[in-house]
Amino acid sequence: MSDTNVQIFDTTLRDGEQVPGCKLNTEQKLIIAEQLDNLGVDIIEAGFPVSSPGDFKSVEAISKIVKNATVCGLTRSVENDIKVAAEALKHAKTPRIHTGIGTSDSHIKYKFRSTREDVLERAYAAVKYAKSFVEDVEFYAEDAGRTDNEYLARVCETVIKAGATVLNIPDTTGYCLPSEYGAKIKYLKENVKGIDKAILSCHCHNDLGLATANSIEGVINGARQIECTINGIGERAGNTALEEVVMILKQHPYLNLDTNIKTEMLYGISQLVSDSMGIYTQPNKAIVGANAFAHSSGIHQDGVIKNRETYEIIDPKDVGVTESAIVLTARSGRAALAYRAKNIGYELTKLQLDVIYQSFLEFADKKKEIDDNDIHQIIENSKIYKEINS
Repeated sequence: MSDTNVQIFDTTLRDGEQVPGCKLNTEQKLIIAEQLDNLGVDIIEAGFPVSSPGDFKSVEAISKIVKNATVCGLTRSVENDIKVAAEALKHAKTPRIHTGIGTSDSHIKYKFRSTREDVLERAYAAVKYAKSFVEDVEFYAEDAGRTDNEYLARVCETVIKAGATVLNIPDTTGYCLPSEYGAKIKYLKENVKGIDKAILSCHCHNDLGLATANSIEGVINGARQIECTINGIGERAGNTALEEVVMILKQHPYLNLDTNIKTEMLYGISQLVSDSMGIYTQPNKAIVGANAFAHSSGIHQDGVIKNRETYEIIDPKDVGVTESAIVLTARSGRAALAYRAKNIGYELTKLQLDVIYQSFLEFADKKKEIDDNDIHQIIENSKIYKEINS
């Protein structure tokens, strides 16, 4: 693996599906998994096999059809979980078991009613057992974001000795600031013995709206895997959005970090996941929202019409959107009206545009958005229609 390559670990089918009311059936999961494989994700976390017969069946079925990506199954640090995951993954071309345990004092004291030393032993045993089934074992230190760095480093050293190939450092509660999360990754890179034998991975939740920023700060400081979901779906406020981290790295080449994602597929797979899960994607969602490349302010519209790059840092075609949208509202200017009118066959002179624009404003004050039929109506009802139509 190149030191500039950031692996994309997609957990839409596992963490993303934990959103209330978002249950997918096996057929839907297979369709999404196939598209994720085509998209170029490096790892597909297909599910939590021991959680239900249906999830086992889905992980097993996905393992059979994925051609390129590693297929991963989640477990707790429980022998039966790991054994069941291994069984579900037996058909995978490249299988990975993802096992782990909570490492923060809060989890150790209240969730496990245990001690730090006991958690170290359980972590080692889980990875060692998983390693008896597959070569590729990822360990997650749940609530690493609130785990003391010195103890977290001990955990990482322990599981590396047991054979872990990937170390997942989750900000499970979305608590960390980017500077804190980046510093945590940097600390582990510099203080964990044997760190060169494993890949550090970012798994950040969005409770404070910082998931994407934290993941980017993580890879800047040495992590080489980002765990994310399409549209940022996931429990509570969601996960890191795949489309956001991928396009950030693409738009900032000076970071010298890249992915294997075919970005022109992003909008299509966003729509597929949204439709399959029945989750409405907010219009102003970065990269894939309905308004991500839509302009309604007159000042912005004028700039974009003259040169797209005045207000767009991403070419819509790069993410699979056909073109920018010039949306006509009462905030739109003459340039936008002339542009949209020309698209439906009206070449307006400056004087004609001045007349039509006044009628347009009156119409727009009564209707939120003006469509092509409205433009026809405004022009046909104007006192200069015969002049325009001649």
